[in-house]
Amino acid sequence: MKPKLLVTVTFIAMLIAACGAPSTQAQEPTADVAAIRTSAASTVISEFTLTAAAFTATPSLPTDTDTPVPEVTGTATVPPVAQVTGTAGTSVALCDSLAFVADVNVPDGTNMSPGQDFLKTWRVKNTGSCTWDANYKLIYAGYADKMAGQWQPLTQVVQPGQEVELSVQFKAPDQIGEYLSAWQMANSKGVTMPEAIYVKVIVQ
Repeated sequence: MKPKLLVTVTFIAMLIAACGAPSTQAQEPTADVAAIRTSAASTVISEFTLTAAAFTATPSLPTDTDTPVPEVTGTATVPPVAQVTGTAGTSVALCDSLAFVADVNVPDGTNMSPGQDFLKTWRVKNTGSCTWDANYKLIYAGYADKMAGQWQPLTQVVQPGQEVELSVQFKAPDQIGEYLSAWQMANSKGVTMPEAIYVKVIVQ
């Protein structure tokens, strides 16, 4: 064999050996992508499970400021006593009240002559807690016509719950027409009771 041919064959043999021979270096295993994803997902799920188990829900307080908060009281309270202001500007307890019982005479719609004098009497009941004495009186309530009314003073003490007759002396107006006059009981301080009593006559 010729020297050139020998060199050529030797070179080719070396190339084949270099390309076809297995590498002596240890090959690293190819990572399995699917396995890595499955492992990561399992880890995340485990962490969420542990977090949820350790979490304790706390109920939130209502934030509606319009809802009233009930007040707790241990004992019953006494209702406040109504206060009114008298003519002198002083505040007094309202213990006076009355209830109309009946017209003793001169019922509503009674006919009168012009200028006729008459005495109107009502029966009322003391429904307050104060006793009426001679200092209590009927006063004109300022409605319609006073008809020259003159109060007839009390001649007896009226206890709470007791009935009494109250009278006013009137004079019918001179003009023909229908007239109404309202009156209220006032105590010794000049404070009037809320109730009013009436007389109604027809002048003809």
